[in-house]
Amino acid sequence: MTVTQWLGDQETKPAPPRLALIQSLVNTAELPSGPDRLADPDDAQPWLRDHGLLDADAAVDEADLELLRGVREALRAMLVHNAGGPPPTAAALAALRTTAGGAARADLDEQGRVSLSAVGTSLRARLTELLLAIHDAQRDGTWPLLKACANEECQWAFYDRSRNHGGTWCSMATCGNKLKNREFRARKRGSH
Repeated sequence: MTVTQWLGDQETKPAPPRLALIQSLVNTAELPSGPDRLADPDDAQPWLRDHGLLDADAAVDEADLELLRGVREALRAMLVHNAGGPPPTAAALAALRTTAGGAARADLDEQGRVSLSAVGTSLRARLTELLLAIHDAQRDGTWPLLKACANEECQWAFYDRSRNHGGTWCSMATCGNKLKNREFRARKRGSH
């Protein structure tokens, strides 16, 4: 069996642990036409197991993969918005909303800290963990720092660790320079 190397396995701008799963899920597809880790059950299942979204003895089918791809694109739409893009539409969020009905359990540790976790082992139940992570990140202020690259042909998820939190591209060397050069040429053509 050949092991596929995925660009998302080596994040250059990794999110904090609670948001890392969201970043990893969004980065399971290399846009616009690169590989998609959720296109085939044989590629998806090991990744889902490694990321705690699938039990070792469970399998996914095409309906599961369709849901996962929809959730991924809903999250991407939210990250585009975090980067200054338009807010996600209701249609874009539809797949993620299907996970919103999952049950959560509150736990209290020895220091009195409350934590919430999804109840159940199904894929849908585990996707509820994503909503809990978003909720926590919205409360602690880290959510707006998880963004999608402003290059529409890329939209790679990255965590903005810049001082002013004004990061726009996953990589200035690739996407940033491409877009700046494209905009410069367009302005130059427009001035003639």
